[in-house]
Amino acid sequence: MLPALTVFFMLIFVLLCFLGILANGFILLVLSMEWLRRGRLLPLDMILFSLGASRLCQQCVGLVNSFYYFLYLVEYSRGFARQIIGLHWDFLNSATFWFGTWLSVLFCTKIANFSHPVFLWLKWRLPALVPRLLLGSVLVSFIVTLLFFWGNYTVYQAFLRRKISGNTTFKEWNRRLEIDYFMPLKLVTMSIPCSLFLISILLLINSLRRHTQRMQSNAHSLQDPSAQAHSRALKSLISFLILYALSFVSMVIDATVIISSDNIWYWPWQIILYLCMTVHPFILITNNLRFRGTFRQLLLLFRGFWVA
Repeated sequence: MLPALTVFFMLIFVLLCFLGILANGFILLVLSMEWLRRGRLLPLDMILFSLGASRLCQQCVGLVNSFYYFLYLVEYSRGFARQIIGLHWDFLNSATFWFGTWLSVLFCTKIANFSHPVFLWLKWRLPALVPRLLLGSVLVSFIVTLLFFWGNYTVYQAFLRRKISGNTTFKEWNRRLEIDYFMPLKLVTMSIPCSLFLISILLLINSLRRHTQRMQSNAHSLQDPSAQAHSRALKSLISFLILYALSFVSMVIDATVIISSDNIWYWPWQIILYLCMTVHPFILITNNLRFRGTFRQLLLLFRGFWVA
């Protein structure tokens, strides 16, 4: 019999994943309809489509992984399912970080105003480079996944052959490998997109500050479309920054502190790990006029269907 608190957090986790799947599925549906109607996607839509697809798949894989680990702890450690699930998870996790980074960089180049030649060149060339950047992100994620898979396969083979030196138990050896191999690999591979993300936000904040100073003498500065665009993008990116940082920190902690499925904090920790990929799609929907309009139409449609 499971404790009531464990059941409560488990239900919260399932609800969180369910809402995330619905939100990411909604974004994919709207962009797919736009793709069919126009025959192509704009650079921003390409990134949003890629980000939504990776998060949707990541939540499905994560949902299976969390419950499989919770229900079959021993079989999870011994079986090859851990390697297969980890293969998909590591690829989707890396791709999601990169897609989120390109989203912030594209927002920065579209909204910020700088006269530096490098920024102007990037502002002009980046939209055309988006398909290549997305493909490059997939390639980098694939290479990173192979490195993670090698580590997971080493753990699996050591468990089968018991090639563990001294009096070290398998659990201790596994944790040592997590700290000495997986965590440095995660820090190195994720620090690059995280740094680009921070740079884009700092540039946008600086651009907003300069634009506000120029518009201080104007009585209608708050209603200026450019200032409103800056503010909307800045609010969206700051909220994304908080969630992005939370995901990065939780990923590092997850590599160093292994919370077993029989621990009372297992499900609350799963909620924290999956918070970004659930909350941020709703932020994108509320800050995008097209998504927001389609979402209102769906709500009115469901409301009319429910009343009828």
